[in-house]
Amino acid sequence: MRPPSVRTVGLVVGATIALTAFHFTDNIVNVDTYPRQEWLSGAAIQVAALIFWPVVSSFGIAGYLRYKRGNFQLAHAFLIAFSFLGLISIGHFTAGSPDELTTRGLISVLIDAVAGFSAVGVALWSMLARRRAAAPTGAGG
Repeated sequence: MRPPSVRTVGLVVGATIALTAFHFTDNIVNVDTYPRQEWLSGAAIQVAALIFWPVVSSFGIAGYLRYKRGNFQLAHAFLIAFSFLGLISIGHFTAGSPDELTTRGLISVLIDAVAGFSAVGVALWSMLARRRAAAPTGAGG
């Protein structure tokens, strides 16, 4: 198994940033259309989205740059942390069922989840491929 190319990692990071930008923007602009816990205000969600999205997006960029430079161990850590940018959107289902979201909201949550799984998937793929390549011949295979 070969590890993902730098281009593949870059495409996953770029696509995840672009796709999650839509959902996080929608969360900010249309906060009242998303179900939420009673104790969580719309303003708190908006502020959290304004802070969380750029910070976690920077993890993806850092992971990509580390990967490109061959610092795979640090790249993997950044990419796994970055995957939460998409995976956290599933949290909407803790406050309501999918039918409580608008069609736009539901689609953006599902797209975010796929993007998050793609980011963690590319990191795990790289980790496994590099571990197998580093294993002594005849060991575990």
